[in-house]
Amino acid sequence: MNPSTTKGPGWSKRLLWLLAIWAASVMALGAVALATRLAMRFAGMTV
Repeated sequence: MNPSTTKGPGWSKRLLWLLAIWAASVMALGAVALATRLAMRFAGMTV
């Protein structure tokens, strides 16, 4: 196969993956922050 005729994943698919990974990391960070907040509240460390 000629490398110039081989078509890899398009830019739109790459961008979609990038956005999906970014969104998942933001949601995971939010979940960790929420868990930390709840743990601090449970321990009586609220202001």
